[in-house]
Amino acid sequence: MSEPKAPKIEFPCDYVIKVIGDSAPDFVEFVVKVVEQHAPGIREEHISVNKSSNGRFSSVQLTIVATGEPQLKALFEGLKASGRVHMVL
Repeated sequence: MSEPKAPKIEFPCDYVIKVIGDSAPDFVEFVVKVVEQHAPGIREEHISVNKSSNGRFSSVQLTIVATGEPQLKALFEGLKASGRVHMVL
């Protein structure tokens, strides 16, 4: 049997990303700034923030307008290259 193919994304589309990193007073601003470089026009109502139960980590969930795989790849690489981000989902 062959493996099922991943569903194909049709661009442009709304795309949700979740960024997890160490909690810091400027973490949300940092994430938004990096994301804005690749997907301008993020609205505040499309951003949500959660902290871990012990407050050590923060997760920032954003909805962007994705224009293609190269944009998403560059965005994920930009976030990870900072050293402040542990995971991008």
